[in-house]
Amino acid sequence: MELILNILGAIATIVLAFTVGMSYGGIVRKITARVHNRMGPPWYQNFIDAFKLAGKTTAINHGIMQHFGPAFIMVSSIVSLMIVPVLNGGGWFENLNFGGDLIFLLYIMVFGPLGMALGAGQTGNPNSAIGITRGLSQMVGFEIPWVMALVALMVQFDTTSIVDIMRIQNESGTWMMFSSPFAFIAAVMAMLGMFRYSPFDIVGAPTELASGPVSENGGKYLLTMMSSGSIFAFVKLTLYVDLFMGGADNLIILVLKTFALYMIPVLYGIVSPRYRTEQSIRFFWGWPTFFGLLAILYAVFV
Repeated sequence: MELILNILGAIATIVLAFTVGMSYGGIVRKITARVHNRMGPPWYQNFIDAFKLAGKTTAINHGIMQHFGPAFIMVSSIVSLMIVPVLNGGGWFENLNFGGDLIFLLYIMVFGPLGMALGAGQTGNPNSAIGITRGLSQMVGFEIPWVMALVALMVQFDTTSIVDIMRIQNESGTWMMFSSPFAFIAAVMAMLGMFRYSPFDIVGAPTELASGPVSENGGKYLLTMMSSGSIFAFVKLTLYVDLFMGGADNLIILVLKTFALYMIPVLYGIVSPRYRTEQSIRFFWGWPTFFGLLAILYAVFV
């Protein structure tokens, strides 16, 4: 019986992540359009697109690695989702988090992009190759302050467990964004690159690279990447809420906190022109890395 409940809980978590991620994507398209003085599509347009893609087929086949690329990024998204606790107190959304889950997440969250790089690289499309090169370069940039922020939390509170960090915040009554301010600043600045909105949208860059890595993918391939991107967005936002905002006691609070965080890269991107690759890397190795270093020093000496 417990196994059945765990399976149902995992399925419910995936459905929740997909629904929230797709809805956020649709809302962002609407907000962006209104800022640009356009009407924009309805917020549920992403769901319509997903259903249309599910019914399409593609005759393009560049080899087995092209099939594995979208699968890798979907597996990475779902495994990451299963590790991140969604709500305080567990319940159906407790999932598979364990003592060293933060260290595990540092590895598994990189697995998907690397697998996608192999898949896109086999297509032979130069736009895909350029997009992958840019994406991996930018990932090296924002991963440094992101890892430094997590290391600072691990050192300061002597734990590698997300659940323990949530418990510490609830017991002390203080969110990590206040008790570890430099780690929070470094993590939020790294988040700008994670979501790849302008000025860090150098991977897809529609006007330059025809969407980059997804150029040769359509139909169910594109649906898989679109779905995994939505799930991954939910994973990253929930992880930030768990680590720096004390988690959430119910789904309403979770949605409010994650949406507020999501607006940071979205609104910053609406008013920012796109960087070149070297500008993007220089940005993350500047102030974000500086605050990451301050976070580690703060954790060690304060």
